[in-house]
Amino acid sequence: MLSSIAILGLAACLPQLAWAHGFVSGVTVNGKWTAGSDPVWYYYEQGKAPATAGWDALNQDIGFVEPAKFGTTDIACHKSAKVGKNFVDVKAGDKITFYWNTWPDSHKGPIINYIAPYKSTAGDLQWSKISQASIVSGNTWVTDTLIASNFTSSTTIPRNLKAGDYVIRHEIIALHGATNDNGAQAYPQCLNLRVSGSGKVAPTSGVSGTSLYKRTDPGIMFNVYGSASSYPYPGPQLWTAAN
Repeated sequence: MLSSIAILGLAACLPQLAWAHGFVSGVTVNGKWTAGSDPVWYYYEQGKAPATAGWDALNQDIGFVEPAKFGTTDIACHKSAKVGKNFVDVKAGDKITFYWNTWPDSHKGPIINYIAPYKSTAGDLQWSKISQASIVSGNTWVTDTLIASNFTSSTTIPRNLKAGDYVIRHEIIALHGATNDNGAQAYPQCLNLRVSGSGKVAPTSGVSGTSLYKRTDPGIMFNVYGSASSYPYPGPQLWTAAN
């Protein structure tokens, strides 16, 4: 295994890989930072990788899940993802801000957030969509807003969500190649949440990761270079019962 010096050197190189694709390095809630999974976890000696709230995935290339893999559990929390050890403490109704390490301006697309009752394996998670954003105006997308906001994006935990443990799935779908079949790029990032508060509404149903998208969905095959004023979001309808 690599030494700590080598790991730090590799971490410095990661943003340059895969055309500077990104990952969520962590989140803040009410000013408190909680680390997400850094892809360099893979290079630590067994049992010595930092414990984080993020799900550890085999995304050391800072790459993506292609539409051809949408029928596999990779689409849930990224490639071969394993459950995080820690939790983000959050109250129902709080804003959670995701910090990407970087994001290329050519990779325009929607940002979509899902929540699922906590399970320790990706294939058991049942997702409810809680927010989504895409075109801001003209050719400005929410990913441009993310870049302008120091690579951050926020969503609000539903204010009536029942207390308990959950997994949040924060995702960018890059559409720069989406005029072609299998050209879209999904970047799902998962973190464990520990939700407190007096909310009474729990998700009663959800969608498994393998059923979220199809490679031919209008929002997966999409011309980002056209003059569209709206975007056909893929996936289930927004879950608003706990809002």
